[in-house]
Amino acid sequence: MLKAISSHVFLDHRLHPGLLDVFARAGAQGVELFAARQHFDYASRPHIRELAEWFRANSTEAFSMHAPLYSDAEMGRGGSPAVNVIHPEKSRRIDAMDEVKRALEVAEQIPFRFLILHLGEREDTWSPRALEHSISALEHLRAFASPLGVKLLVENLQGDVARPDHLVEILSAGHFRDIGVCLDVGHAHLGEGVAAALSELNAHIRSTHLHDNKRDKDTHLWPGDGTINWDETLSGLKAAPQTPAGVLEIHYTLGDSVEAVEEKAKRAFDKMDAAREK
Repeated sequence: MLKAISSHVFLDHRLHPGLLDVFARAGAQGVELFAARQHFDYASRPHIRELAEWFRANSTEAFSMHAPLYSDAEMGRGGSPAVNVIHPEKSRRIDAMDEVKRALEVAEQIPFRFLILHLGEREDTWSPRALEHSISALEHLRAFASPLGVKLLVENLQGDVARPDHLVEILSAGHFRDIGVCLDVGHAHLGEGVAAALSELNAHIRSTHLHDNKRDKDTHLWPGDGTINWDETLSGLKAAPQTPAGVLEIHYTLGDSVEAVEEKAKRAFDKMDAAREK
């Protein structure tokens, strides 16, 4: 299992080489760049070049990128609508896909393997129309991502559309053999349970979001600070047909210092190593 961490843990900071150094010192083999303009400005060529130079000079890879959730620099707090590629309004779907493509273009300077994509928002409901819009969005974005060397991964969410069984139906109906799943274990814990999600998505999992919660809300705690059974979870991931990467996705609002992030990430990576050796 490749050990990686999402830059989301530093979302309230501008992402810079010094923060990437923290991940490398903690033992991260890969980084998931969280595409949010106030943090990682995927539309700024100077910012992209700055980070590209770091990745070229270090062994830690840019493993994946989380697609933008909002197009503004305030995560929607100023009224900007969410980036929703299956929105009922066609103009909103087009705007959302354009924003995702803007982020994908980063791969020209910072090559990464996977783009993690959300399908819908929490209030979106499952329907034949949602299935149609999901297939259309994935076809469109796959065509754009493929020449850049990037594959798409859809993430299980708390919303109805991105439940594990619905993700499997979308991938099957669209014949998307080259699109996989990023299993978010925290989201699974809040819903059907991690074991059930693992069973449903097993053949499709290519990456994970590893974080914990107490099955009350999506708090993105460090593994072990909630109620997920991590021995069972890591064993299940290890047994998947294609052992996925383990990407720590910790919430920035926990307020951890830079030093604490490094220390806690090291401990989490040690757990991954221990699970691999069993």
